[in-house]
Amino acid sequence: MNSVSDEPSGPVPTLLAAIVRRHCVTATYNRGVVTLAPHILYTRHDELHIDAVALERDGKPPRELKLGTYRLTGLGDIAASERPFFPIEDFDPGAERYQGTTLLAVERG
Repeated sequence: MNSVSDEPSGPVPTLLAAIVRRHCVTATYNRGVVTLAPHILYTRHDELHIDAVALERDGKPPRELKLGTYRLTGLGDIAASERPFFPIEDFDPGAERYQGTTLLAVERG
């Protein structure tokens, strides 16, 4: 018997839902655990990437909050979080680098 959940499963649906809801995700990256605030999902060189702010690395805050680029194949165990986030000021979903490649970006405001 299959149970139906309204929560997405798999990395891409989880990230899309997190972007829409402005909720963080957790993932493994470089053998550590990160909490990310995903701002945009897009393609580059035919691979999926997210630009996200790392809010924690192995339970510790980073020295500075900045937008970083993560290739989806480099992130493991992507899981939804209930932790909300606000988009950082200098995020521009209309930037040239995202033109024609964006799948979904956070809405400002």
